[in-house]
Amino acid sequence: MRARGFTLVEVLVALGIVAIALLAGSQASNALVRNSARQTDITLAHVCAENALVAVRLSRQMPSLGDSSGPCVQAGRDYLVQLQVTPTPNPQFRRVDAQVFQAKNPVLRLSTIVGRY
Repeated sequence: MRARGFTLVEVLVALGIVAIALLAGSQASNALVRNSARQTDITLAHVCAENALVAVRLSRQMPSLGDSSGPCVQAGRDYLVQLQVTPTPNPQFRRVDAQVFQAKNPVLRLSTIVGRY
């Protein structure tokens, strides 16, 4: 009478297939976590950049040419917002770029044009 069951080779092949599937699932999960964290950083950095650009618009005066920077805290995370004001071909307008950094790493850059009031 012949014994029933799996051979050692069959069990090892099945374990190898399961290990590869679990590894692929783990990498997919890690990618989702990284993308979620990146999306959160971009959203919070966008709020910081928008706040800085709105402050320039609300000042009701033409911004001075040059660079400036300031901190921004959103949801307990520290960001640095650097504003760069440059001239445009039309002297009635100026370009304002807001670049947001987190721990010296660039996260987001927004630009707008501000005119004389």
